[in-house]
Amino acid sequence: MQTSTPDQIRATVRQVYGMVATEKPKAGCCGGGTSCCGPTGSSSTRLGYSDADLAAVPDGADLGLGCGNPQAIAGLAPGERVLDLGSGGGFDAFLAARQVGPTGSVIGVDMTPEMIGLARANATKVGLTTVDFRLGDIEQLPVDDASVDVIMSNCVINLAPDKSTVFREAFRVLAPGGRLAISDMVAIGDLPAAVAADPAAYTGCLAGAAPVAEIERMLAASRFERVRVTVQAHSRDLVENWSHGTGAASAVASALIEAAKPMPATPSSSNTGTIHSAACCETVLLSTCCPPEAKSACCGQSPQARTCGCHANAGQKR
Repeated sequence: MQTSTPDQIRATVRQVYGMVATEKPKAGCCGGGTSCCGPTGSSSTRLGYSDADLAAVPDGADLGLGCGNPQAIAGLAPGERVLDLGSGGGFDAFLAARQVGPTGSVIGVDMTPEMIGLARANATKVGLTTVDFRLGDIEQLPVDDASVDVIMSNCVINLAPDKSTVFREAFRVLAPGGRLAISDMVAIGDLPAAVAADPAAYTGCLAGAAPVAEIERMLAASRFERVRVTVQAHSRDLVENWSHGTGAASAVASALIEAAKPMPATPSSSNTGTIHSAACCETVLLSTCCPPEAKSACCGQSPQARTCGCHANAGQKR
């Protein structure tokens, strides 16, 4: 895949996963001649999902294409707005919708029309209206600026030719204080040349994996803070199952990737403590803005500041 152009890579990925959505290549998925990623021959429970998780989603949502469980690090709360990059059949999106509840919302973005069709059909099966599946590229998200609180993704970013752009787009659409909760493949060594050049190894989530240090650099360059990449040592068996003795298991591993978009600078206040800009007191940011120290910084030292809501008139706080 080293000589392929970014557009050729995208076209190949779109074709392969479109076939997965329509169940045409089931027998060949993630086995010899790797064509896509996932825990073939087993359920997603190997990746950390529970039987209750599997029972909570519509039939056909779990395609077994992940390499970990981003739900485990997302820490989703009721009312949050979630974006799932590469949402596939909707598995993680449906689980997220259960966590954020009727006051929250979930957007799933996928580049494959067949996957979007499948996910929308799955949502219709269960009458779920808080999930919105959108056709689009994770390098150019069809999502408004600063409009989501959490971004999840499961074994998808490695498939993108321009990962730096993916992270810049993630930063753009996250609200201040928002966070990344990603499971993906990372490079921990050098792939054998034959694997690195194999298009099937790219669509199989192996050849496109970036080194840990490069992921950390890209996230920092995109202005994320609290960056943490945790390689999952137990994923060796998973990779070996995908790659069948190619040597890839020594070069690629699953990892959990976490980062946060920083909050804006503390708003200025007058001598009376009146807040002129109450951005960090907005309801949508309460979950990240309102530990006690943040309330004091945002709303002043008055005991009435506990609710982290400030009037901009009469020097009053509430």
